[in-house]
Order: sequence, then structure tokens, then C-alpha cells
Amino acid sequence: MLTSTHEARTSGAPEETAALLRLAGVSFVRDGRTILDRIDWRVAPGDRWVVLGPNGSGKTSLCRIAGLHLHPSRGTVDVLGERFGRTDARALRARIGMTSQALADQMRPSLNAADIVLTGRHAALAPWWHRYDESDRARAEMLLARFGCGALAASRYATLSAGERQRVLLARALMAEPALLVLDEPTAGLDLAGREQLVAMLADVAADDGTGAIVLVTHHVDEIPPGITHVLILAEGRTVAAGPVDDTLTADTLSRAFGLPLSLERRGRRWFAWNAAGAP
Repeated sequence: MLTSTHEARTSGAPEETAALLRLAGVSFVRDGRTILDRIDWRVAPGDRWVVLGPNGSGKTSLCRIAGLHLHPSRGTVDVLGERFGRTDARALRARIGMTSQALADQMRPSLNAADIVLTGRHAALAPWWHRYDESDRARAEMLLARFGCGALAASRYATLSAGERQRVLLARALMAEPALLVLDEPTAGLDLAGREQLVAMLADVAADDGTGAIVLVTHHVDEIPPGITHVLILAEGRTVAAGPVDDTLTADTLSRAFGLPLSLERRGRRWFAWNAAGAP
């Protein structure tokens, strides 16, 4: 049975701890279809969340709401101490680092990788709307180098491979040193090598104390990087379970979300799941 409302808090943290992100009774309806149904969720400073669920469970809509790119149909959203709908969302987005396929598709193919990263400074889509100083350019170069793309700074976005684009977009998301990092399926479409390289980089980001809170969306448990502290599991737009990953990510909660009897195993610092019934 799916839980309609479930507020997840940092294990052991006092309830009054300020949340970077709080959703209260959030629902989203499109064309008469309920995509999200009464979601209560709280992300505290330092949290590293993964949002898991099958296709169509509402993960991307949740990400877009958290990133202030989509208004909920009902409920309230508080981000970085501001109420969504009562503040300048564009100014607030500059404090939220985000990657998504929709954002990737909006990047101009003619921009080079360094300029793509620079646009993250103001959450813009092109570099000519704002001024950048030498410290901005130095940070963009540092981030490209951090993710193995230093030699690609002058390369046009259109010429980059899928894996290179995702790493450049991750650098862009970190450009403004955001308080909240929202990553919507960053490993989607990557081959095995590209996926594993990016998962390792995400683990490095999660381990960095200088990184803000993280929300990472995926539907594959083997794409959860080491360092994730909490999990929110969705199905049919509702919360199946939420809380500390070690207590909440279980074969039972995963099976309920995906509608299939699943086995789950943790090997080292990674998770793996498979059909408990075996091969057909």
C-alpha cells in the first residue's frame, strides 16, 4: 500500500532544523492526470538524497518543482527560506544547481564548454546576458578540469559526446556554489564506462563538505553513488517510503514501488537489485 503523505527528516536531527527544501501537501495535476499526490518532503543542509521510482512515478516533476521550474497544483514549496510563488524565482534559481534532459536540450549547440559552465553562475542559458570576471572564468576552468573536461573548454557543445555533455553540465550546476543541487537522471543515456565514470564523480561531489544538499533522481539502484544519506521512493506519484537510506532502501520498499518481487544487495558501497523470481 502506498503512503500518500510522508515527511522525511534527517535521522537524529531536531525538527526545528531549518530545511533547504520543504514540500507540504504538494500535488501536481496535468491534463486531468495526477502526477504527484500529496507529497510531504524535507531536505536539510548536508543531506544527500536519491529519489527512486519507476518511469511515470513523478520523479522529474518533483525535480522541476524543487528547482522552481514548475508550480505545484496544490500545496506549498519552500526553498532556501523562500515560499515559491511569493518570491523572485529567477533570482532564487541562481542558488540552485540543476541538471536535466530538458535543460541539456536548451543549451545552444554553438557555445563552447567553458561558456556553458559560465552560464551556471546566473542560471542563464547564454553567457552574453551577464558579465563575468577572471575569477568566474578561473572557476569554470577548475570545474571542467575537476570532471575531466579541461581539454574540452574550447570545444563546441554540439561536438561533445553524451558523457562529456553530462560532465560539463555537472560543472555548470556547481558554478555558483549552490546551496541545493538537483540532478535529474544525470546518467541516462550513457554507456557502461560513461555511467561508471559519472557515478564516481558524483560520489566525489557527495563527499565534498563544500557541496550543498543534493537531490539525485534515478530509477536504477546501481546508479546510486556512495555518499547518499537518504532515499525517497515514489510510485504512481505517491511516497512509498522516505528516510535514511540504510533503513529505507529495502527489497520490500523497492518491490512495492516497482510492482515486482525484487532482491536487493549492497556490495561494498554500491547497491544492486534483480528479479527475485529469477529468469523467466
